[in-house]
Amino acid sequence: MLKSLTGGTARAALAGVAATALVAVAAGTAQSQEITLRMQTHYTPENQSGQLAQSFIDDVEVMSGGRVKIEMFWSSSVVGSAEGFDAAASGILDGEMHGGAYQTGKNPAFQFVGDPMGGYDNPYQLYGFLYQGGGLEAANELYNAQGMHLVGWWAAGQESMSSSAPLAGPDDLKDWKFRSPPGLETEIFAELGASPIVMDFTEIFTALETGIIDGADASSLANNVGLGLYDIVKHATFPGFHSMPMDHVTFNLEVWNGLPEDIQRIIEVAAQKLALQTTLTFEVANREAAAKLVADGVTLYDWSDEDRAAFRAGAQKAWDNWASKTPEAQALVDAHRAWMKKIGLL
Repeated sequence: MLKSLTGGTARAALAGVAATALVAVAAGTAQSQEITLRMQTHYTPENQSGQLAQSFIDDVEVMSGGRVKIEMFWSSSVVGSAEGFDAAASGILDGEMHGGAYQTGKNPAFQFVGDPMGGYDNPYQLYGFLYQGGGLEAANELYNAQGMHLVGWWAAGQESMSSSAPLAGPDDLKDWKFRSPPGLETEIFAELGASPIVMDFTEIFTALETGIIDGADASSLANNVGLGLYDIVKHATFPGFHSMPMDHVTFNLEVWNGLPEDIQRIIEVAAQKLALQTTLTFEVANREAAAKLVADGVTLYDWSDEDRAAFRAGAQKAWDNWASKTPEAQALVDAHRAWMKKIGLL
């Protein structure tokens, strides 16, 4: 076809073909470009949550055709767990998989994207809020203001408290020294007579072993087994009632906005799978752990409906106090309560 063109026309046509080819090559290069994302979690790669986080890493790599590599720093090996968020926001990391409740010092609103204590009965109601109740949009108003983007939550379900002494009901909380995450929980348990001590997740085992604390609110029953807590203490609450924290998947906002749309979608889908698999895995793992612990001589305490109601009433009152602290906290409390009313919890 080019033979029939004049010299100038042929050169123009060839230039057009070359330009088109260059665009195609550039597009192909962009599509095949490898992206490395540096992330941190407080979990070890060996425990149950660490294994689930590794599955998230593998899913992102496979679904992206190898374009995305996630370099995970386990056991808060770059910075402390509470500093992971700032490390990602400042660019030391690209993202992190800790939890929002670590950031209540920045804004009390983070409590309600980290652990809305006394709010929900199970993780599915919580995921409903995130994906169907406007929770993701409400939460990202808070995260984006800090230079971060929330992809999603992964929740194991209600946690269990571990103790060197019986925890049969509220009376056993009097003068009980225990590891607590920062935020709303410290206020609720202090009101019940306990002595919460805020410390990093990685310090729990040593603190229990040396008697600095009598017990710990660390994680789910299965994770507590993985941490080795019941090698030291022989009492635990199960099923849990006091706390259902969410770990989150977050990225530096500039990093997130710079990712191709298909990679963003892949990470979102992988995070949703992580959430579902976390909840399903721990429902089974907690039941299996409970059976084994009882056989090994650990005493489990299932608080009565009356004792649970007393705790939840106090927790809901505390929500109002925290909601009054900042407009962002009020907005998230309002969003939670609107969803809870919609599904019949309030």
